Amino acid sequence: MSRTCPSCSTRLLSPTTAHKSRGVLMGLSGKRFKSTNTALHFYQNRQLELYAAKEANRLTLRQLVFFGRSMTEERLVKSANYVRTELPVRIAHRLRDLQALPFIVVTQEGVARVYELYWSAFEKFRSYPHIHNLEENEAFCSFLRNLLEEHAGVIPNLSLGLSLSSPYLPPDQLDSFMRRMLVSRISRRVLAEHHLSLSKGFMASSHSSFGSSSTTDSNTTSHSSHSNPTSNSPGGRASSVMPSESHVGIIDTGLDVLRSVEKCKRLLRGRPFWLEDFREEVPSGSGDRKEKGRRYIEGREWPEVIVDGHLDTRFPYIREHLEYIIFELLKNSMRATGSKHRDEDVLPPIRITIVAGTDQVGIRISDQGGGLTTSYITHPSDLFSFSHIRNAARLEKARLGALRSVSKSARGMKATVDEQVAALRPGEGLASGEEDVESEAGVAPHARIGIGLPMSNIFATYFGGSLELVSLDGWGTDAFVRLPKLGTNHEGIEV
Repeated sequence: MSRTCPSCSTRLLSPTTAHKSRGVLMGLSGKRFKSTNTALHFYQNRQLELYAAKEANRLTLRQLVFFGRSMTEERLVKSANYVRTELPVRIAHRLRDLQALPFIVVTQEGVARVYELYWSAFEKFRSYPHIHNLEENEAFCSFLRNLLEEHAGVIPNLSLGLSLSSPYLPPDQLDSFMRRMLVSRISRRVLAEHHLSLSKGFMASSHSSFGSSSTTDSNTTSHSSHSNPTSNSPGGRASSVMPSESHVGIIDTGLDVLRSVEKCKRLLRGRPFWLEDFREEVPSGSGDRKEKGRRYIEGREWPEVIVDGHLDTRFPYIREHLEYIIFELLKNSMRATGSKHRDEDVLPPIRITIVAGTDQVGIRISDQGGGLTTSYITHPSDLFSFSHIRNAARLEKARLGALRSVSKSARGMKATVDEQVAALRPGEGLASGEEDVESEAGVAPHARIGIGLPMSNIFATYFGGSLELVSLDGWGTDAFVRLPKLGTNHEGIEV
């Protein structure tokens, strides 16, 4: 028995045929690879159906802050059990999405790998025992950290698999699927990392409290000034723990927008004027220099960045998400401006405007980089798409090669500013002890994997915000970021 995908002439394997595949699958490239357990549990599974039938319990930033603001042992254990029971539900929804794809799509090297990771995580969460105390929570935190590391390659693997599958899926279906997968991944990571941060802060504060009852030595001072989400409070493990300054878990309740903008500005303007940053080939010139095999123009600076508007704007948000968006948009503006005006002595400035509205925070980034519309991009929003029909660059050989390399890297991709900095300046911009993502992956220093803008869009819309790109072709681009200010919007995950 076989069936046909309604959107194409590709024949799909039936469940029976799939089970007879003997664990060997064929990718679009013709490459054969082994699938460990995919065929055994790819179709209906009773436990999966039970979890997939449940609705996800969507949260708001305000709920996350409120619950974590006065932490006790009882509340921390409750948080652990919420994460333990909520994450398998969210994973089950995405497993069903994967199972609904045409079989030829699921057999792609990247998609098949993600399916295996998700199924393994689902089984681990489903069988994890109830958590009763701090000792068991500590073990659960170790379990979460290991899973987060195991899933570091999900984004590049999905991007690779869906890019290769683009000829087999209509653009709307492909992008809708990819959005659900990425939003769900962000949501699970937020819940896991928030609980890890709350646990770390609570334990640090508890240990500090015990120490302060007998001494006020330097160890106590060190703990009380720890950059965890909770600060020192008396009463040991059973007492309330108040958050340090503005952090509750991974949420900064008074996130300084200007400070985040200045951080991204400093990181981007402090790098050499790499010629490989530009998409088109730049001919060699007398001012060219080389470093680590890359060409740059000695003495040339990136465009000045002017920041205006409501510079004292603060609001509750996840700093990592905001800075990823700003960094990506500003990086693209600098590249476009540098490319269009590279023969000019002084590059035109980029302007960032911050606006604090009644219920939202707005950030506009304006450049004179010539606009976005090209021969392969007809509308700016196509840059968010994973379909080659909307964005032909998805099937470029260099991009697919870069995605393969990153997906095979042990570090994978976590979508952070540290990774963005490492991609721009190999070996630099990382915290002490961290390794260069691209060097380890064997990716060329200037390789582009095409994930930055789609991820920025996902981060912006996760709690009900938006990211809009407006191109004035021949002049430049305005990027508008709007983020909810009150923290009352629910997560944008879909069933």
